[in-house]
This record gives sequence, structure tokens and C-alpha cells, in this order.
Amino acid sequence: MGRRWRLPAGPRPKLVSLRTTFAVSFAAVTAAVTILVGILSYGSAARLVRVDQQSVFTQVVQDVQDEVRQHEMVPEDFSSSRPGHDLVRPARTDVQVLGAQGQIVDHGSPVLPVTVRDKAVATAEAAGRVVQHKDVQVDTDLFRIATISLGDGKGAVQVAQEFSDTEDLLRALQQRTLILMAAVVVAAGLFGWWLARRITRRLVILTSAAEVVARTRQLGIEVPVAGLDEVGRLGRAFDRMLGRLAQSEEDQRRLVQDAGHELRTPLTSLRTNISLLRRIDELPPATREELVADLTQEARELTDLVNELVDLAAGQSDTEPPQRVDLADIAEDVMGLAKRRTGREIVLRTSGDTRTDGRPGMLQRALSNLVENAAKFDRGGKEPIEINIMGPSRPGTVRVEVLDRGPGIAEGDLIRIFDRFYRAADARSLPGSGLGLSIVREVAMAHGGAPFAFRREGGGAVIGFTVGGGV
Repeated sequence: MGRRWRLPAGPRPKLVSLRTTFAVSFAAVTAAVTILVGILSYGSAARLVRVDQQSVFTQVVQDVQDEVRQHEMVPEDFSSSRPGHDLVRPARTDVQVLGAQGQIVDHGSPVLPVTVRDKAVATAEAAGRVVQHKDVQVDTDLFRIATISLGDGKGAVQVAQEFSDTEDLLRALQQRTLILMAAVVVAAGLFGWWLARRITRRLVILTSAAEVVARTRQLGIEVPVAGLDEVGRLGRAFDRMLGRLAQSEEDQRRLVQDAGHELRTPLTSLRTNISLLRRIDELPPATREELVADLTQEARELTDLVNELVDLAAGQSDTEPPQRVDLADIAEDVMGLAKRRTGREIVLRTSGDTRTDGRPGMLQRALSNLVENAAKFDRGGKEPIEINIMGPSRPGTVRVEVLDRGPGIAEGDLIRIFDRFYRAADARSLPGSGLGLSIVREVAMAHGGAPFAFRREGGGAVIGFTVGGGV
């Protein structure tokens, strides 16, 4: 065989707990949604505010244009000292009046800059002519400025709107939005951590239980997991799995102990007889015949015991696929085999539907054990062994009975005859290992049924099993 080479082990990846992954994922999704909503909300709000401010300014300029076109107006009409000037000086709007030469005759607050274009508008003959300036820096503030001519070269009026305060308001709104988004992300992270801890707490318990089982190999630990969700189902399934494994381990241990105990007697007898074979030439012919017969009998019993142990193990882990079977057909096969082995007459009676779902090999083994058991305890009997197979009203359930006219079963032995290696006091002189009925029990339970035994009226016993369609 060639030598197997292993690649050098690299650094072990750092384990990340499910709790951390869940919390980070929750926080990341929340952060992405919060940032997206924040950006869209701020953009919409800023756009609406800017559009509203622009609409207000446009409307003010339009009102002034209409005023100077409809009425002959002079710069004094827009003077801040003239009564009623508020009618042409809208709120939150700065107004500055220019004379015929474009000079400032009534300055605004603050004083607005006057460009060459503004002076040209002041000398214009047509009333309502407009020139606009955007993003004009006045001191530390930004303004929109519109210069409207009064007509006939009498001057102009300048209307200005400050929008730097609007931008300051939007920047404050932006900062508050960022703070709020950060707070939401932090809160989402904390809530995600708490929620992940709550959700994964039972998974941590399951993980700890699995690690304890792997480390100590103790299958009898309790898994304290509750709930009706998937984690609860997983916990209950894990608990049932540990119970099945513990039961399987206990069955294996008991089988090995019982098998060792039962094998010790025939092996001791064989060893004793084999030691006598060294002096076989010194033994009289009758003793030789008795020794050989004893060796043959011990070898046969040992072979039967090993075969039954193999059958019992195979019954516990049978991989034969289940299929639709008729127990009446299986019983006829068992009858033919038993007649050839024992020479006894066997009668089969059936009633109802005798079909069920099961593994035919296992069912044949169980029924054959019952018939051979009846023949062994009714040795020399004159009446036939009876097999009754009855299909009750519930579909898929069948009852199998084997009746004999042997010595019967003591009342105290009825509940123990299906235990492994158990043999009643009046049966210990007969050949056998005590595994036949145990195999019957295993087969019945594997098919959703159970074994049964009771004393037969008029003498003898009735031993059988039911199958319920579960495989």
C-alpha cells in the first residue's frame, strides 16, 4: 500500500459565532435601510424647501413687475419712510431703491451691490424690465437679487432674498439626520445583539450538549430545550436521538454480556471434552461414542447460539427494504420448511386481509421461530401445530398466533419469555439458547406491533405477535 501524505495544516480559521453574525447582519441591513431612507428624505426635503423659496422670490418679482407696469411709480413710492411701503416690501425680502442714474436713494438692509447692468435697468424707458443675479455675496450671506425698472428712466427697485439662512437650516437638518441615523444604527445593533442572543441561546445549549456528548461519550444527558419553533423541534429531535443512542448502547452492552454468559457454558464443556480427546485411545468404546456424541451436540448448540445471535443483530439493523407482503404466503413457506425439519403436521387458518407492509425476511424468521419453539416444547405431540393469521378491521394490522399442546407456560414466566436468553425452569433441559422469542419481539416492534403469550385452554400455549404496518 502506498504511503498517504497529508498537506500541512494551515492556520485554523477564526470562528465567528452565529450570534455575532446575526447581530452584525441585522445592524448592517438596518444601517443600509436607514441611510437610504435618510438620504432620500433629506434630498426630498431640501428640494422642496429650495423650490418653495424660489417660488416665493419669483412671485415677489412678478408682483413688483405688475405693480410698476400698471401704475406710474417713482423711487419715492418704494421708500422705506413712506407710509404703506410694506405693501411693496414683502416679508423676509430686502428692498433697495435706485435713482434715475442708478444711484442708491434708499439703501436696503444690508446694502445691496449695484452693477452696470442694474444701472442700465434704472435708466430704461420700459417699466418692468428685470435683470437677476444669483449667489451674490453680501457680507457673509448669499442673496438672489432682481432689479426691476420703473420706466421712463426714473430709476429701479432692487428686490433681494437671502437663501444662506435656508442652506443653514438644511445643513442643520442634515446634521440632525446623520445623528438620528447613527442613533438608529447603534440601537439596531444593540437590538440585533439582544435578539440574536435570545434566538441563539437554545442553539448554544444544544451545542454545549453535543460537545459534552462528544467529550464524555455520555448519552444520558438531558437537553433542556423548549419551544414550538424549529429550534425547539431540533432540541426535541436531538433529545430523542440521544435517548435512542443510549438505548442502543445499553442493548448492545446487555447483548454482549448475555451472549458472553451463554457462550461460556458450551465453550467450557467443549474445552473439557477436547482435553479428553488426548486420551481417547485409553477410553472404552462406549465412552468414546458418548464423548463424540457430546462434542457433536455441544458444537450444534454452539452453532445454533451463534446463528441466533447473528439473526438478532440482523433484526436490529435489517436493511431489507419494506414491501407489501401477505403473511399467509409467508406462513405457507414456514410450514413447508418446518414439516421437513420436524415431521410434525401444521395447520394454517386465515381470516380477513392478511396483507401488510413489512420486511418479508424478518417476518419469516419470526414466524419460523414460533413454529420451531412450538415443535420443541410439544415434542412427540399427536395434535397438529396450528397457525392462525387474522386481519382485523383496521387496515394494515395483522395478528399471528401459533398454538401448541405442549406443557404450557407457567404464569410467572409469561411476562419474561421474550427476554433475551431467558429460559423457564422446565425448559432448561431442552436444546436452545433463549433467543428465539427475543427475535420475535424485535421483529414485532420493528413492524409497529408487539408480542404476546398466554396459556391455552385445555393445555398448551398460544404465542404470537401483531404487526401494525409501521416499519
